[in-house]
Amino acid sequence: MLDNYRHKGMRNKLVDSIAKKGITDQAVLEAMRVIPRHLFLDSSFLEYAYEDKPFPIGSGQTISQPYTVAFQTELMEVKKGDKVLEIGTGSGYQACVLAEMGAKVFSIERQKKLFQKTKAFLPGLGYAVKLFYGDGYKGQPAFAPYDKILITAAAPEIPNALLDQLKPGGFLVIPLGGGDVQTMIRLEKQENGDFIRREFGAFRFVPLLKNKADD
Repeated sequence: MLDNYRHKGMRNKLVDSIAKKGITDQAVLEAMRVIPRHLFLDSSFLEYAYEDKPFPIGSGQTISQPYTVAFQTELMEVKKGDKVLEIGTGSGYQACVLAEMGAKVFSIERQKKLFQKTKAFLPGLGYAVKLFYGDGYKGQPAFAPYDKILITAAAPEIPNALLDQLKPGGFLVIPLGGGDVQTMIRLEKQENGDFIRREFGAFRFVPLLKNKADD
């Protein structure tokens, strides 16, 4: 898997542009400088890999816009050793950003072809991400509770199962809304089980599908 000086130069330029858009968490920016985003796309789309745009990856899914990846990750305030649950593995890029930052990542994907492709691909990059095929609405209770939970698809509601699997003091970040545009929400769980909710502007995501995993 080739990652040469040209790739690294394009990646640095992309990350510099993300920083200028307001991302200040240096751990997020440095993780994105390290991870070769072009390897998550078909080789014929190299030029698109380091544009600040989303890109289709099959099965009706996309690899998120780099700025959006950085924005969601910054909201989670990831610390080394955090146990993070990601809903919507997709290409695995976001999971690798979290892992590069020192998180223990558990990620669920409901599209079987994507799950199989990503599960085969990620070990070659050296990231020990635990991947699961299943319904993200149900979370992954076997490994709960989690310090942070990240949903990388649009949801019309916040799944109760995910709220239950979040540790007190933890953050859940989700693009909330059933229409074309969602509001980025961060919930902070209190010791008494209540939540403090903050909103962080409008974004566009593919929908989080419910009830079953696709074959």
